[in-house]
Formats: sequence, C-alpha cells, structure tokens
Amino acid sequence: MLLVCRFTTAPDLLDRARTALELLTAADGCLGGELGRSVDEPDRWVLTVRFATVDAYRRALSPFPVREHVVPLLSEAAVDEPATFETLVTAEGGTATTHRSLLA
Repeated sequence: MLLVCRFTTAPDLLDRARTALELLTAADGCLGGELGRSVDEPDRWVLTVRFATVDAYRRALSPFPVREHVVPLLSEAAVDEPATFETLVTAEGGTATTHRSLLA
C-alpha cells in the first residue's frame, strides 16, 4: 500500500512531515517513507509512505500521537488527486515482482 500526499510550502512543513515520518515508520507493517521537494517548483512537496498491507496502513493511523500529529498534516494535503494506492509491482536489484490486486 502506498500513501502519496502532495503539499505546498507551509512554514513548519519540514518539521511536521519529519514527525509524521517518525511516527508512521515506527508502526508495524510500515516499510518506509520519504518527504521530497520538487526541483521544478520548490514550493511543492510530496510525502510518500509504504505499508505492507491496507490493514497495516489503517493500524498505523490509530495511535493517539499519530491522530494528534499526522492526521492533521494529512488533512492539509492537496485533495485534487487520490492519496492511497495499491502496490502492483515492486522492484529491487534489477528484479520486478508483480503483486495481486486487492481490487480483483
């Protein structure tokens, strides 16, 4: 499961996103996360977090510190596109693996 949230620059975005990444990546089933800034439009940011399953994603959002710090940040993300995606292909070391769709 892949969470992708896009943001425009906010005064404390970097600090808040760092806290969000620390909290989310501490959860069981979280495979990692990143915050990146556009090289073409420096006021645009993207937060991505990978989870092993949809259940792992939902459980990661449950603890109080996450609801207190992460959920408000996610609510400020751009809403013109979806934020959650199922992972269908992963690749590592030159080998790609196709995964069964959750929607099938």
